[in-house]
Amino acid sequence: MDLCYAHGNDAAVALAEYIGGSVPEFAKLMNEKAEELNLKDTHFVTPHGLDADEHYTTAYELAKIADYALSIKEIAQIVRTKTYTISINGSPKTLNNTNELLGNLNGVYGVKTGFTNGANRCLVTSTKRGDMDIICVVLGADTKKDRTKDSIELIEYTFSNYQMIDLKYMIEDEFDTLVDKSKFYIEKGINNNLKIDLEKNDITYYPVKKDKIKDVNIEIEIKNKLEAPVYNGDIVRKINYKNRQ
Repeated sequence: MDLCYAHGNDAAVALAEYIGGSVPEFAKLMNEKAEELNLKDTHFVTPHGLDADEHYTTAYELAKIADYALSIKEIAQIVRTKTYTISINGSPKTLNNTNELLGNLNGVYGVKTGFTNGANRCLVTSTKRGDMDIICVVLGADTKKDRTKDSIELIEYTFSNYQMIDLKYMIEDEFDTLVDKSKFYIEKGINNNLKIDLEKNDITYYPVKKDKIKDVNIEIEIKNKLEAPVYNGDIVRKINYKNRQ
């Protein structure tokens, strides 16, 4: 009973039964969402995450799940809340967030602690400093102290060694240069007049190791020979981002 009360596992079961009709049916919904998020190494059996056969995931896919969860404003607000007071039968009860890094490490704003006998101590941490936003996942730590130490080391290493760069202008310059030099032939076409544009890309910021920024290279190979019909919106070629070694 203490386990359920402390971790809200009973509440997770109640919600699963309310939404899905039963725990197995809710697990089906969870697995459908996992497929929607393109999680290849995740499978749900329980709504609370306690150890169960065929209930598994990976550190990488936990990061993807956290990233999706943080896009939901209600969840993002909950995981960044350090303490919250509720009323139970007219009496106040203060709930404390178990994330030991929240409020104690620069930029931390979530996400979730965890423990089972099979998984040991786990911590998923979201941290934002400047224009870089990362999710750190530590699994299988023997103690809470170990997961805290490992998380801090990974977070500090990332912010010390990586920097966000905006590739937008590099892409545009390379594109304009290439298009100016390119001639197109449209087989079976009425003419060879072809106007090509860059597809709008809202995500042009990428993390790069600080000592490798000068080696970032943009490669665009345009398909010059096409076959009619060519429609508006057809993809002529994709852009590759590379680090020269």
